[in-house]
Amino acid sequence: MNLDPGTIAIIQLAWSRRLGLADDALAGAADGTRIYSVQDQSPSVSFTRLFGREVFCGPQWAIRRARGKSADELSRRTALAGLSLEYGGRTVSSENLCFADSFPPPVEPEDELAVSEDRGLAVKLERLCPPDDVAEAGLAHREQMFIVVDESTDATVPLAGAGYSIRDGILADIVSLTAPAYRRRGLGRHITSVAVEESMAAGLIPQYRVPLDNVGAARTAAGAGFVAVGIRSEVRLSS
Repeated sequence: MNLDPGTIAIIQLAWSRRLGLADDALAGAADGTRIYSVQDQSPSVSFTRLFGREVFCGPQWAIRRARGKSADELSRRTALAGLSLEYGGRTVSSENLCFADSFPPPVEPEDELAVSEDRGLAVKLERLCPPDDVAEAGLAHREQMFIVVDESTDATVPLAGAGYSIRDGILADIVSLTAPAYRRRGLGRHITSVAVEESMAAGLIPQYRVPLDNVGAARTAAGAGFVAVGIRSEVRLSS
């Protein structure tokens, strides 16, 4: 599955702005180009590869150390932390960047379930999930959210949820979360597809950031029609 050239241009615009570059920096660069953005006051160091273009952002000392290193090296989870060890570099994320520009095929769960936009149910869902999963998704803090619920009992039970926040007025940054007891039933793909449809109806381009070691999230993204077109790693500095 390929993304439309117009979609690609809009994604490049959004990420150029997010990285502090000129609007046409990514779209105007040749394939294989690496842009070094000196940000001496930045509290982080990051490497982004998107549609064949690369951007390394950080203080001058980090840029000197990154020169000559391959994209594969800089994309590894511990690579940037190793470059910034004496500056307290701590890995924040290492993830695939995935996007969609067409409505996903229907993904219906085995049972007929309702969908709620109640933020309280998102909080309740988070209480059913491991803390690391909750922190990674941040579902209850998203601008829009959709929760699959089981209403067959007296108490409504949240099973899975997806939501998004708007980035740069263009992208819908989508996350999903499924309670451990209800995983591997297609609920994550189902509710993520709902979030994709709703964000596209709002005129946004869906984006899904998949941690490199999260096989379940990768399956969810693929099942909801996302295409992996880039990678991003980031570390925070303590000094």
